[in-house]
Amino acid sequence: MTDYNQLDAWIDAHFDEEVRFLQEMVRVPTDTPPGNNAPHAERTAELLQAFGFEAEKHPVPAQEVKDYGLESITNLIVRRKYGSGGRTVALNAHGDVVPPGDGWAHDPYGGEIDNGSLYGRAAAVSKSDFASFTFALRALEAVAKPTQGSVELHFTYDEEFGGILGPGWLLKQGLTRPDLMIAAGFSYEVVTAHNGCLQMEVTVNGKMAHAAIPTTGIDALQGAVHILNALYAQNVLYQQVTSKVEGITHPYLNVGRIEGGTNTNVVPGKVVFKLDRRMIPEENPVEVEANIRQVIADAAAQMPGITVEIRRMLLANSMKPLPGNKPLVDAIQKHGEAIFGEPIKAMGTPLYTDVRLYGEAGIPGVIYGAGPRTVLESHAKRNDERVVLEDLRRATKVIARTLSDLIT
Repeated sequence: MTDYNQLDAWIDAHFDEEVRFLQEMVRVPTDTPPGNNAPHAERTAELLQAFGFEAEKHPVPAQEVKDYGLESITNLIVRRKYGSGGRTVALNAHGDVVPPGDGWAHDPYGGEIDNGSLYGRAAAVSKSDFASFTFALRALEAVAKPTQGSVELHFTYDEEFGGILGPGWLLKQGLTRPDLMIAAGFSYEVVTAHNGCLQMEVTVNGKMAHAAIPTTGIDALQGAVHILNALYAQNVLYQQVTSKVEGITHPYLNVGRIEGGTNTNVVPGKVVFKLDRRMIPEENPVEVEANIRQVIADAAAQMPGITVEIRRMLLANSMKPLPGNKPLVDAIQKHGEAIFGEPIKAMGTPLYTDVRLYGEAGIPGVIYGAGPRTVLESHAKRNDERVVLEDLRRATKVIARTLSDLIT
């Protein structure tokens, strides 16, 4: 039986080193787009080597990455096998992240520490769990000295675009098949389910004309406005579609980008917008997409001369709890309450992640790692993203204790 106090003590003794490791993770940019993420994988592998961890480098073929809209992806697997029998538990964190944007008071690639928090793009989501997972594994080997089972680190670089060339690619290539997995998350809840996401690009076509003689054209913007109003009206209906999963409410549709027209004095001949439809776990993605396409087609039909083209950009299924995740949930809740001094609820999240790909492959998993109570607190995808260092320390202890329960 592992002495949990010794695990905790090892993590405390090496915490300064863990913080420096996270700073190194933050200092190599992984803005996606453009998605030139192979250099971060190289740096990660180099740092892991110093701990005695050999990282297998699995570069995704360049043409496949380019066709996907990114520049480079090298996914990493560290395999630590301790004997015959026992479970294989994988720990997955993603290194890719959205660009920093404006308004930062701290260098987004500096890894600066201010008032107990470490700042930087991906400091919370999810380079913090490159650190928590790595140092939990180091503590496990130093203290528990397991004699059965194995642990794998999966550090991947395609979460922002959906995960197909990250975990999806590793699984499709047959490079891994763990029994259980834990993916990067936050510290005060263990997530067992999440929303799905459908993203579509809609092109509304009309006919350009001089603004002085607008009747000679067909206004694509007016057509787009009519379609957008029909789509936004769906949000009222979606409020009646509620999920039974705690932490998830109802579906929602958002239009996040619009572009079109050529000049102020020209009737716009084309408008393009991109929509994001969040799907609760109970919904059928095929039906959701068919419904949105019908809403768009019906609205366009009411605008003479307007035609539309619809392209699906992303379809990420929801994550549904698999019955086999109980050992993960039980261990994280037990140790989370012991370390954080409060119950760790098992619940869903309205986000979507690449964890669903493990679930679709039949591998039970949960989301848990270093971070605050909410995405808002972490500033993920906003300026001044940060992780509270005490959350990082405590989450590392929870993961190390959980690994000890699962494989020793």
